[in-house]
Amino acid sequence: MGLKAMAEAFAKSRTMMILIALVTTFAGVALLIDPPKGTVLEWLSLPLLVLGGGLFALALWPASYNVADASESLASRVLGWLTFEGRLVNLFPALGVGIIIADLVYNWTASATPALQTEDTIVLLGAGCLLGYGFVPDRFARERDFVLLFFILLNAILVVPLLIARVYYADLEKSVDVYSWIALAPQTSALLTLLGVSNQLHAVAGSTAPGLTFTPEHLGVQVTIVITTACSGIYSFGIFASAFVAFILTEYKKLSRRIWLLLALGLLTAYIANVLRMVIIVLVGYYTDTAETDLQNLLIAHSYAGWLIFLGWIALFWGVILRFVPGEPGVRERNRAAVGRKQPETRCAICDTVLSPLIPATRCACGQYYHKICLVEEERCPSCGRLSRLNPGGSPMTAEL
Repeated sequence: MGLKAMAEAFAKSRTMMILIALVTTFAGVALLIDPPKGTVLEWLSLPLLVLGGGLFALALWPASYNVADASESLASRVLGWLTFEGRLVNLFPALGVGIIIADLVYNWTASATPALQTEDTIVLLGAGCLLGYGFVPDRFARERDFVLLFFILLNAILVVPLLIARVYYADLEKSVDVYSWIALAPQTSALLTLLGVSNQLHAVAGSTAPGLTFTPEHLGVQVTIVITTACSGIYSFGIFASAFVAFILTEYKKLSRRIWLLLALGLLTAYIANVLRMVIIVLVGYYTDTAETDLQNLLIAHSYAGWLIFLGWIALFWGVILRFVPGEPGVRERNRAAVGRKQPETRCAICDTVLSPLIPATRCACGQYYHKICLVEEERCPSCGRLSRLNPGGSPMTAEL
């Protein structure tokens, strides 16, 4: 199969495009929030986000659902409750600006450093989502709600607990290492013991995070790794949990037993993948590091292997979900049926070229679609003869009989 044929086949498979868009977008957000500093991966967040967004645009143009579908989902009811049935939506830009100002003021006056940390990035991304919410067309209402819910949940999982801990302990430098102590380090230690790797879990002087001590086979000296919040995988878990819950809310209309099971399966597998990620990193250092490598293999695994494991698991999980998990009658069933049909191409009735998001277009009262520039040059609708008053700047079209 030639390159052109492969590209055409790929373009026809919207499910595959959406899957790749999900994986690349996940990767971009993960790298933006928690970049592995000192590696080439640190600079890939923006290209991956652009690629993921572009693939989503291709997969969803033209829209494969009606705007009414979005109003039937759990997401619309949740957002309706949060915004008092939409009355607060007009305040989103002001709220976004307020959050940005509050975060910057907090950094300058109360934080240990004015530099933007991981939690600041999460907060600013959420604020940016509020600023842009009103500019997204209604035909993308479901995707718009998904992004908003994603950032609300991401802040609820990763930022709010940190603020609560700092207030509770009256310590503005407090970090949320309780996840490592309770839900990661003990399980990692137990699994390593089952695999024959002798290790010890203990507190580390000067750190609130747990330490895991083991002796690599070819090194001969004890090595202690400190499982801090940054390297615990909590950020990748938070990204997945937020996106998965937002996905469930936008895809379904009610929380049935199957939906609860699906949520439980997604969160459980995310947790297991995170524990396995930590175990694999330790195993790399245990079996491969020597006096010559000086733990470089373990550090490389920490920077690259953990990230690749996360992406591989994301691709596998979402691939299974998109391929095998049935949707309930309603929102998802109509979307799936629409994806299976070839969408008719909307063309400009003057130049007869396919309309795209790149060139502004408009619709006459008679139902015909035109490029705005074509209609400006033509002055009248060729179909019904209405005189157009559309200026080149793109103001709304009015028609006279």
